[in-house]
Amino acid sequence: MLRRTRVTPSAHLSRLTGVPVWLKCENEQRTASFKLRGAFARLALADPAVRARGVVAASAGNHAQGVAYAAAHFGVPATIFVPADASPVKVARTRRLGARVEHVHGGIDAALLAAEATARGHGGLLVHPFDDPTVIAGQGTIGLELTEQIPGLRTVLVGIGGGGLISGIAAAIRQRRRDVRVIGVQAAGAPAFALSWRAGRPVRVPAATIADGIAVRAPGTLTLALATALVDDVITVDEDALWEAMVALLCADGQTVEPAGAAGTAALLRHPELAQGPTAVVLSGGNIDPVTAGRVRALAAGPLGIPAA
Repeated sequence: MLRRTRVTPSAHLSRLTGVPVWLKCENEQRTASFKLRGAFARLALADPAVRARGVVAASAGNHAQGVAYAAAHFGVPATIFVPADASPVKVARTRRLGARVEHVHGGIDAALLAAEATARGHGGLLVHPFDDPTVIAGQGTIGLELTEQIPGLRTVLVGIGGGGLISGIAAAIRQRRRDVRVIGVQAAGAPAFALSWRAGRPVRVPAATIADGIAVRAPGTLTLALATALVDDVITVDEDALWEAMVALLCADGQTVEPAGAAGTAALLRHPELAQGPTAVVLSGGNIDPVTAGRVRALAAGPLGIPAA
């Protein structure tokens, strides 16, 4: 069902940072995103009677596909609420997996409110995109794999939206290794988690970034508490860095990732000193839309292009 995704060395990032850098290829996970891990864990551990009534979720796209895939595996119906401007590619893939998709105006917050109301009204199983302990634990399996796959692991860079991925990875790694630094990377145009982490309290701000997978206006309550206790730093990267990272991953490493999936790489391009000792960069997703993919290819053909390793 789930893939133990591979890690692959990045010669380009290793040269840039002066330490071994490995890419954790969650873009090669089923549904091309880490989100399947948490969604599958939530459904697998749910009360079968509740699960049979159907599952409900809200998502910008990747969580939607993960929930739809898991629901199909367990043979239960799924209804996913997505923002009105959600990626058509991600919506189409969600529908192909058998889920019913409902568009909601007002962004991911409004979609989540609609999902919660539907779950209450019909008694279905709500699968939160990040602020749920079972979902977080599912994402944390990446951390367990990293400690086994990379000898001497010392640093992990993880993109942040609502915080489910980084809190799960950090919690899992801390169980095995206390000396591994876990660093979160968020888009500067959607900095809610970074601001909240530094303030020690939830901060809600607008979200405007090409990285729709991490365009969250406020952190989760549980995820912020975990990250405050377990994460070493949270930084932001600008939009140019995200574009440059997607180009670098394509040209130098042959990896196709969406903007959110390139956040960790963008951080290393701007701050190579973040890599201390053997370093893992989580490529969280590969569901890139055609317009974005076309621009990445165009940039790769121009002065931003990086020779293959």
